[in-house]
Amino acid sequence: MELGRVVDIGLGSWFALCVSIRKTLRRYEIPGHARFLTFSTYRREPTLDEHGRTVFADQLAWTRTRLGFRLFAWVVMPEHVHLLVMPDLPEGADVARILSAIKRPVATSVRRLGRERGLATGDRFWQAGGGYDRNIFSEDELVEKIGYIHDNPVRRGLVEVSTDWPWSSARAWKRMDTLWPDIDHRSSPPPPSREVSD
Repeated sequence: MELGRVVDIGLGSWFALCVSIRKTLRRYEIPGHARFLTFSTYRREPTLDEHGRTVFADQLAWTRTRLGFRLFAWVVMPEHVHLLVMPDLPEGADVARILSAIKRPVATSVRRLGRERGLATGDRFWQAGGGYDRNIFSEDELVEKIGYIHDNPVRRGLVEVSTDWPWSSARAWKRMDTLWPDIDHRSSPPPPSREVSD
C-alpha cells in the first residue's frame, strides 16, 4: 500500500487492520517510580459532567485511602483523566488494581444516574485498552507532568486559571482549600534512575 493514497479495503478489512496494528500497552511496575496515566471515556464522549467528575474525585480519594498509593497530581476533564501516582510496590496495589478500583465504581455510578435521568447509557463507559502509561524517571519530568496536568483545563478554555477548575489537584498544590484528595507534595524521594528490564 502506498503512503498518501486512499485505498478502499472494505469495513471488515479496515477493522481487522486496526485491530492487528493496535499498540499493546507495556506497564513497568517498578518500585519507586511515579506513573503518568491518561485514560478516556468511551469514544471520548464528554460523559464526565459535573456529577461524573465529582464522583471520580470522591472515588479517587477513597481508593487512595484504601490502597495507599502516592498521588502527586490529577485532573478530571469531561472526556478524559490524568493521574500522576506512585504505587506502593512491591507490597501495595499495582496500577491495574488502582485503576480498576477507581474506574469500575465511577462507571457504575454515572451510568446509573444517566438511566435514572432517562439518558441513553451504553454498555461501555471507559475506552477499551490501557490508555497512556509512562514511568517518570526524573524530578524535572515529575514537575513538568504536574504542570501539564494542572494546565489541561486552561488549554481547553474551560477556565482562565488552573485553580478555578475544582476537579484537579491544582488548588491543593497552591495550598488552597479543596474538597478532594490530599496530594503528596515533594515529600518523597525523587524517582529512581531509568533501570527498566523486560
